[in-house]
Amino acid sequence: MSTAATPADGSAPAPSAALQGDAALVRALGPFQLGASIINIIVGAGIFMLPALLSSRLAGAAPLAFIAGAIAIVPIAMCFSAVGSRAAATGGPYTYVGAAYGAFAGFIAGALMWICNTASSAGVAAALAGQVAQAWPEFAQPLPRALLILGVYASLFALNAFGVKLGARMIVLLATLKLTPLFLLASLGLLFVDWQYVAWSGIGSWSAMGSAMVLVVFAYSGMETALVPTGEVRDPSRHVPRATMSAIAIVVLLYIGLQVVCQGTLGAALPASGAPIADAAGAIWAPGRALLLITACVSMTGFLMGNLFASSRLLFALGRDGYLPHAYGRVDAKHRVPRLALFTHAAVGAALALGGSFESLALISGGAICLVFAAVSIAAWRAQRIDLRERGEPFVLPGGPIVPLIAVLTMVAILATMTLREWTAIGASLAVLVLVYAVLRAWRGRLS
Repeated sequence: MSTAATPADGSAPAPSAALQGDAALVRALGPFQLGASIINIIVGAGIFMLPALLSSRLAGAAPLAFIAGAIAIVPIAMCFSAVGSRAAATGGPYTYVGAAYGAFAGFIAGALMWICNTASSAGVAAALAGQVAQAWPEFAQPLPRALLILGVYASLFALNAFGVKLGARMIVLLATLKLTPLFLLASLGLLFVDWQYVAWSGIGSWSAMGSAMVLVVFAYSGMETALVPTGEVRDPSRHVPRATMSAIAIVVLLYIGLQVVCQGTLGAALPASGAPIADAAGAIWAPGRALLLITACVSMTGFLMGNLFASSRLLFALGRDGYLPHAYGRVDAKHRVPRLALFTHAAVGAALALGGSFESLALISGGAICLVFAAVSIAAWRAQRIDLRERGEPFVLPGGPIVPLIAVLTMVAILATMTLREWTAIGASLAVLVLVYAVLRAWRGRLS
């Protein structure tokens, strides 16, 4: 993988080189900004929709899905921390898998992840339009809905296009605005829970539990996206593990608390709720519904902001390494951001969102993310085995291959519950990606 553009003699890079590759990026992200970005992306739309979806599948046992998901995600987070502390270039899973297993594996991981990100971005934008329509029903109509979605993406592109520091500050602000009311609801709401609705009632069918786990993995996903801009993180060998593990711990506690509060306040009405978090807040305090609807919109906007920020860097990395036109690997001379990559991701996300459905996109994206998680876990094992390192002392996984093995087996178990329709969608995507890789490789061969 290509990274820095600094000449071998140590002199300053030429102006054209300074705007190409990782050397053009600014290492402006510390552990607090990175941790906020991880939380901001994870706590996006999933938690605002999942309490109802999980309750319809698992009834009173729904909180167990978040506990099981937490058990599954901790080994994944450890693997991301380990390999992220060893491969410090921008690209996230694309860089991690490529550094461990070569260009083809890295390309498949990166391209599959970008498709997952565009699908999840579109699904969240569609959910955002639905939440707005809960307060203003006119936005349920096609034209106002389309204008809202296009306006949101245009605004987020503008915020990201004028420098990484502005984007990082906006991410921290959005994370603060949405997490404060959510933590208040998850903690104070426990005082109003009717515990008979949270009582164990069995987990139902294997397929119901399986689809619930895929949705939970989707809800917990996000660190893989937030870690794409590693090339803009100060001291990644220390900050990546610290930010990743802290963010996951906070999100696990928040999700479990919110599921319990929703079940304990809405009871049998929860599965049919279109805005379960807001409805739970309204059941406790009437004005709380409007407040949490606003929070949901802020949260989803924050997700879209972080998703656009990080996913554009994935396109940047693919352009940097020649798998996309080299224009994607260049940054704006003044603000040092990859504007073409930003525009492409925003445009594709907006196009999908105009006709998107949150639940179907979440199931497909969640299954594909499980594949990415398994690939990164294997890459973490190999990177530690060959002692790959770039900057500083890396985070070492205890027990050698044990943690990656647990992570992979967990993802395989979840993937085994997916339906034929979901596997077909992912399989078709992988086939297209292999074709794209072959075409781009042949194109590069003719140009060389």
